[in-house]
Amino acid sequence: MTSLPLLPGVSVRTVATPRLTFSLLEAGAATGVPVLFVHGNVSSARFFEETLAALAAQPQGYHALAPDLRGFGDSEAQPVDATRGLRDFSDDLFALVQTLGLASGQQKAHFVGWSMGAGVVMQYAIDHPETVASLMLQSPLSPFGFGGTKDTAGALCWPDAAGSGGGTANPEYVRLLSIGERGDDSPNTPRNVMNSFYFKPPFRVSPEREDLYTDEMLKMRIGDDYYPGDATASTNWPMVAPGTRGINNAMAPTYCNLSAFATITPQPPVLWIRGADDQIVSDASFLDFGTLGKLGAVPGWPGEEVYPPQPMVSQLRAVLDAYQQRGGRYREVVFDECGHSPHIEKPAEFNRALFDFLTAG
Repeated sequence: MTSLPLLPGVSVRTVATPRLTFSLLEAGAATGVPVLFVHGNVSSARFFEETLAALAAQPQGYHALAPDLRGFGDSEAQPVDATRGLRDFSDDLFALVQTLGLASGQQKAHFVGWSMGAGVVMQYAIDHPETVASLMLQSPLSPFGFGGTKDTAGALCWPDAAGSGGGTANPEYVRLLSIGERGDDSPNTPRNVMNSFYFKPPFRVSPEREDLYTDEMLKMRIGDDYYPGDATASTNWPMVAPGTRGINNAMAPTYCNLSAFATITPQPPVLWIRGADDQIVSDASFLDFGTLGKLGAVPGWPGEEVYPPQPMVSQLRAVLDAYQQRGGRYREVVFDECGHSPHIEKPAEFNRALFDFLTAG
């Protein structure tokens, strides 16, 4: 296990809330404007550590915070009720905001969500829009979850949402996570999955930070209540449908629908940042069964009309366009030569975009 110390200016503490005991990274002035960073699946708050340090160095006096979500990193492991979609995570986040007094009176907090974490902050904004100053969505989960839908309105490919949920995770990857595999001798090791999918090859972080990120991935709680969740057999291709427990099922389209974001009031400004070469969230994701079937990687594909690649990027754009039509505003920024993690792959460009966005309000 790596013992890489926290960067100068970044600290960690434990925060007990009525719902969950969090491990929380912090940087900057405690009296500054709060900016909360919410990580994605199979990661942790430490993936944001360098961003927190950079934000804390800005003269505007921000208070940067990054919690580990339930079942991730060093936070408490509480089961995930997938039938609530992402609301377990959203409710946890609200409990943290209340406990720390980050949004009270006239003060609001800024939220930065990455991948699944972007879905969490969208759910949070649906539930508590009055506490949100702005949203930055980085490589965001589709508002209709991951897998099993076929158009920009989020229509299901099959009534049972087959092809999404806990049963779609690569079983060898899950096994290697469960045994704490830190090596790189197969494509399915956490280290190789990170380098192949979180980033656009041949990008690599430093060896020390690569070890750190791998160890943070290995802190995932594994099982039916956590990652990836349980599964249900299906008669529809690819023969597996969502269960009711765990993280990946919480992102299944049967339970995850964030289209109500288009109607929230008040309407905080939104910045959407993504990499042009993201292999995880795109209109042709290499982790989506529609794409894999079309490529012939999964036999029995029923064809484009029945089960096309999920148009993840187009689905979010449709929801944000509806938000804009109702008076909200958003901006989409695409980084070339970049994968799923712009804040790590393109830190200077990402930080500049984030700082300008926060300053503009």
